[in-house]
Amino acid sequence: DVVGILCLVSVAAALDFKYHHAEELEAYLRGGHAAYPSLTHLHSIGRSVEGRDLWVLVLGRFPTHHKIGIPEFKYVANMHGDETVGREILLHLIDFLVTSYRRDPVITRLLNNTRIHIMPTMNPDGFEATKVPDCYYTQGRYNKNGEDLNRNFPDAFENNNASIQPETQAVMNWIKNETFVLSANLHGGALVASYTFDNGNSVTGSLKGYSRSPDDDVFIHLAKTYSFNHASMYKGTGCDNRQTFPEGITNGYSWYQLEGGMQDYNYVWGQCFEITLELSCCKYPPADQLEKFWRDNKAALIEYIKQVHLGVKGQVTDKNGTPIPNAIVEAKGRPHVCPYRTNAQGEYFLLLLPGTYVLNATVPGFKSMLKTVEITNNTGNFSALKHDFSFSEVSISSKVASCPKTPLYQELERASAAVKPTLHILVLMTVMLVIFK
Repeated sequence: DVVGILCLVSVAAALDFKYHHAEELEAYLRGGHAAYPSLTHLHSIGRSVEGRDLWVLVLGRFPTHHKIGIPEFKYVANMHGDETVGREILLHLIDFLVTSYRRDPVITRLLNNTRIHIMPTMNPDGFEATKVPDCYYTQGRYNKNGEDLNRNFPDAFENNNASIQPETQAVMNWIKNETFVLSANLHGGALVASYTFDNGNSVTGSLKGYSRSPDDDVFIHLAKTYSFNHASMYKGTGCDNRQTFPEGITNGYSWYQLEGGMQDYNYVWGQCFEITLELSCCKYPPADQLEKFWRDNKAALIEYIKQVHLGVKGQVTDKNGTPIPNAIVEAKGRPHVCPYRTNAQGEYFLLLLPGTYVLNATVPGFKSMLKTVEITNNTGNFSALKHDFSFSEVSISSKVASCPKTPLYQELERASAAVKPTLHILVLMTVMLVIFK
């Protein structure tokens, strides 16, 4: 039916460089899904305070569900309602991905080997409340209850006693229900890629003005991947004379300390590496600049997604090949305060830069398995190195308690204050044992 096909094409092509309010945004996502039903899956992960849907469009060869070996990736924009560039460029990213599939070999392989989740707005109420666009600040930053969603997550360093908002809870549930490996959240008001940790204490080196995670090298690589593929972010000029960011990146804490941020929550409790992308000096720029913002960010958005294929992945099974969920798999020397565990299918994904690593797979109550692996950069092949672990004598029984939401690094700091710095690793292991008893 030629007329039908033309209608679908026009739906997919009808994305202008302008701001899309709630109804138009939903119409575009529904139209895109209707035009590409086998490549996309549209669902709402929850509702805002005012009852607006929090839409997510999933793209990939298997958009409706997780497939073993295919990593999950996400982009979230507009969590501050008055920071609007990300909201629009994610719509153009969707447009680019669906129209390039089967035409562009790189995009085709990317979508065949990655499940990509795109949430154009986490704070639809704040966006609608921003009646007068401003470069600097409006009330629309907050959700309808006047809460800053990027200060609203549980914090690994201190009790921030945040009253968890519906938008935040929806994202926390979403993180829990998917095996996200890599993510970015898109903001505005600066031009820089900022990485974990946003908060810190003496254990993570905050006394020296830098809060270092166990995967600091990977985070620096991720931030640079974005900044160096962006039209100008890598120049590090910042938005005014006071602020410069060498190579266009910064440790979050070094820039300014923040409690209850989304990127730290993803990393500590979601096993997902997330960075924060500040994409425009002006928070809510005029619509006629949106096309340039899309051009400036397009290559970086794609290159960043490819990084989900860094490192190593695999399954942990018993001798019958039955997956073992909740097994701990980590690279030695990189312990996470919430040990990284396998999902329901027994899968693990570890983002690691090229090099030699010792992987430690542990099923509680059984002997650990160690394996030395040589990791090369496989992002161009769209698949991390694969290594499976098989435990011969394990019976799968115990459901492991989830990581507590208490400030884990606070416990570590208390413990380490009582000992010499050289005992940090020992203390870390002890604290972990206590947490997981």
